[in-house]
Amino acid sequence: MSSQNVSPLRSGSAPVVGMVGAGQLARMTQQAAIALGVELRVLANARDESAARVIVDTRLGDYRDLADLREFAKGCDAVTFDHEHVPTEHIRALVAEGHAVHPGADALIHAQDKAVMRERLTAIGAPCPAWARVSTMADVEDFAAGNGWPVVLKAVRGGYDGRGVWVCRSAEEAREPLASGVALLAEAFVPFERELAVLVARSPHGQGVSYPVVETVQKDGICVEVIAPAPGLSEEDAAAAQHIALSIARDLGVTGLLAVEMFATASGLVVNELAMRPHNSGHWTIEGARTSQFEQHLRAVLNLPLGSPAPAAPVVVMANLLGGPDPDVFSRYEHVMANDPGIKIHFYGKDVRPGRKIGHVTALGTDLDEVRARALHAVTCLRGPVDA
Repeated sequence: MSSQNVSPLRSGSAPVVGMVGAGQLARMTQQAAIALGVELRVLANARDESAARVIVDTRLGDYRDLADLREFAKGCDAVTFDHEHVPTEHIRALVAEGHAVHPGADALIHAQDKAVMRERLTAIGAPCPAWARVSTMADVEDFAAGNGWPVVLKAVRGGYDGRGVWVCRSAEEAREPLASGVALLAEAFVPFERELAVLVARSPHGQGVSYPVVETVQKDGICVEVIAPAPGLSEEDAAAAQHIALSIARDLGVTGLLAVEMFATASGLVVNELAMRPHNSGHWTIEGARTSQFEQHLRAVLNLPLGSPAPAAPVVVMANLLGGPDPDVFSRYEHVMANDPGIKIHFYGKDVRPGRKIGHVTALGTDLDEVRARALHAVTCLRGPVDA
């Protein structure tokens, strides 16, 4: 780690963290920043973005514009991100000018470019599916000849929440993504039993911690539920998953949070995706862990001692709240609160649209079935009648 990317905190003044992006991740980071005495600054595209609605020090600008980034970074003790889309060359420029940026460009590129990620993970021995860069139908057919159908095609850059991923069961189904004009890679289809995620944090001086391994439940490419800890996972398998995630963080030089999404298969774990920021699989930590992922990320990027990742209850379930046809969510707020005073509700300050993530709920307890039922009931009530 280069010393120019570690900024000592200014004596006698509250540290300032600049977060590029003003979505719900930045919004929830503000809650942790207040308690830590950290001044959080965000770079937003517009005043009505999720975090811009609640953070006083909101700067308007374009994350793709180096001049805007330079102006934003002035006076920050650390600069970080709530998305992975800042151009790599801009991050390098900020670091060269003396700004502490976490994660740095050499690490973040692995969350920006899936081909670079696969190359690096393969090189360090992380468990990965068979993969190859593809650009023509012949490339895809050659890959399928060696690995079988279906073939999973992925956009090298920019995909999220199921976008930019195509499960192709034949050459004919591969024609549409190949014609899209985006750079693609092919991966062997992984017959997984369930999906897991490991959230770890690493500071510039190398301290690392891991949260419990969680199970994520996906529907139509979107995470709808997170169960902590992953039910039925042996201590040995949990330790193996945490070891993989911490090793990736170390070998890639990650500073801040790293979420490693994995497939659990009959023959072991397979790494699926990486994210280097607070992550949907860690929202449960706000109430469900001794240190929330948002506080942990701030601690890490400021090079402060990391907090305990220990869970606050035997079972924690987070369920995403997706918009339904009736936008009047708050008319149902009172019922959910009265029915279950232990439920915690988070709204992201977003306009309601069907299928859009507008918030989440968290339930804690000791019995998995009971806690899951409570979380599901809350989001079902908040979403409202499907035929409204």
